[in-house]
Amino acid sequence: MNVTAIPRPPRDPHRHAAPQVFDYLRERIVNLQLPPGTVISRAELQQLFGFSSTPVRDALLRLQEESLVEIFPQHATVVSPIDLKLARQAQFLRRSIEQEAVRMLAALPAAERRPVAERLETAIDIQATLLGRGDLEAFHVADRDFHRLFFEAVGVPDLWVLARRHSGHIDRIRRLHLPIPGKAEQVIADHRAIAAGIAAGEAAQAGAALRNHLSKSLAFTPDLRARWPAYFRD
Repeated sequence: MNVTAIPRPPRDPHRHAAPQVFDYLRERIVNLQLPPGTVISRAELQQLFGFSSTPVRDALLRLQEESLVEIFPQHATVVSPIDLKLARQAQFLRRSIEQEAVRMLAALPAAERRPVAERLETAIDIQATLLGRGDLEAFHVADRDFHRLFFEAVGVPDLWVLARRHSGHIDRIRRLHLPIPGKAEQVIADHRAIAAGIAAGEAAQAGAALRNHLSKSLAFTPDLRARWPAYFRD
């Protein structure tokens, strides 16, 4: 990894060092700025952040716990391939939690559903604006923000943290899929269908739209593997 290739965000004096390194690396692994097979240099990270070896080591160990890097002692740390088994498990977890969340939201009284639906529509409008600018990196982040709203709206934000912890592999598949022509437009259409089901109080409609939406990237995986075979592992 070339430390001059990806600018480091300003150091946050109010946060511990290891989480800053972890967040920096994880985001760049998930958005494929650091693709599978990239060698990560601890020395370069220490130079980039100005931290000692301990927070860098701790950040890499956390990434290893999420199976996003492979650490070979006394040799190298390498960004792991996309693991399809872990991606399927993450899809199952997300789909299970989010379908229950949209069911609960659609079952709310109309007066309580309305502000939730408005927040979702605002989030979708932001995505549409970002797509119009061609900013797929920001669009990818806004996509996550849309889904996080479900967890917040039903009062289980800690489950979003749990789901995110397991989502690194499925998120990389989605990021690979995103530039395929028509994919980003389909994401927006899917999100509008989910939001419309919630706004109308139609739990079955919202749940079906969500299930369909969260199933698409894995269904497209064979094509992605054909394009980037070195990125994947069964």
